[in-house]
Amino acid sequence: QVQLVESGGGLVQAGGSLRLSCAASGRTFSSNTMGWFRQAPGKEREFVAAISRMGGHTSYADSVKGRFTISRDNPKNTLLLQMNSLKAEDTAVYYCAAGWGLRPADFASWGQGTQVTVSS
Repeated sequence: QVQLVESGGGLVQAGGSLRLSCAASGRTFSSNTMGWFRQAPGKEREFVAAISRMGGHTSYADSVKGRFTISRDNPKNTLLLQMNSLKAEDTAVYYCAAGWGLRPADFASWGQGTQVTVSS
């Protein structure tokens, strides 16, 4: 089992930046692939980004490619999402997830989410 706690959400203006963090516990952090998902009001949950166990490979949704960067610090059991050039459509609850692969269906453990609101 793995426990995940997101932090760093908040209110920012369009064009601004925000960094989300995810603290993991309950198992060896490096044994899992990690990812970020988001869900906006009235919409389905969507994949944002994923990173391999050692951080050597990443995957991004087309909508965030070039603006968001996923990274991990295994000694600190921490997953990060650096979000730049934020747009109003990035507004959503962002969830940290742990899994065994980089595909959206490969993730099974989830945090409670952190709200990101981008004002235009």
